[in-house]
Amino acid sequence: MNERVTLEIVDNIAVVTLNRPEKLNALDMPMFEGIAKTAKKLAKNREIRAVIVRGEGSAFCSGLDVKSMMKNPLAAAKLLIKPGRKISNLAQDVGYLWRKVPVPVIAVTQGKCWGGGFQIALGADFRYTTPDCEFSIMEMKWGLIPDMSGSITLRELISIDLAKELTMTARVFNGQEAKEMGLVSKVSDTPFDDAIAFAKEISTRSPDGIANAKKLFNNTWTATDKVALWWETKLQKQLLGRWNQRASISQNNPKEKNPMAFKKRAK
Repeated sequence: MNERVTLEIVDNIAVVTLNRPEKLNALDMPMFEGIAKTAKKLAKNREIRAVIVRGEGSAFCSGLDVKSMMKNPLAAAKLLIKPGRKISNLAQDVGYLWRKVPVPVIAVTQGKCWGGGFQIALGADFRYTTPDCEFSIMEMKWGLIPDMSGSITLRELISIDLAKELTMTARVFNGQEAKEMGLVSKVSDTPFDDAIAFAKEISTRSPDGIANAKKLFNNTWTATDKVALWWETKLQKQLLGRWNQRASISQNNPKEKNPMAFKKRAK
């Protein structure tokens, strides 16, 4: 695993750590590659039940390491290339690929969550933060636009005028204001502990049901009624009568002496 990113799995909960604290976990090429590689690896792991993404040290991620990228124009160009028939490039992968991991992904933020770091957090299913964490869609400071899947994740959380305002001003706001906007899920002084507790709670539910619930909302949130209803039926058919659905019934039956245990996720 790339040293910029570490991965630890305990009790089927994966903890992914951005590991460049001396640079506030700023995104250079090794960091981009490490995050994408880790997300792809976890997407194939059928035993994990949740993922927590955090930053080592005083910050979650301060965004793009502009100086590093300016020194290597070829690396910067590589970020925007879409190889083969992929729909996303490497820059977009670090945020977008978390949507493809079929378990809940929780971003835990503190310190600074700027620019590309914010878009990584937006790619998670949930965002737990400290009250004083600083957030910013900071790309406009460099004359750029958010291009790491933010156009998808922002539209699911806030109104278009607010998305434009935050992008055009690049202003900094704290965790409490982010919660009021609908950009984060929970604010507390102990976001990592809260994320662990939430992950453990989710782990008591059917892994197939959780995976299909994530897929359902990701695929239908901005879709037409016709598309949404089609996905509901398709995904429900995949669950009905299968082992983990029957195990859910068994575990919720107070008269069951030996409830069925869940099996690992079907796919």
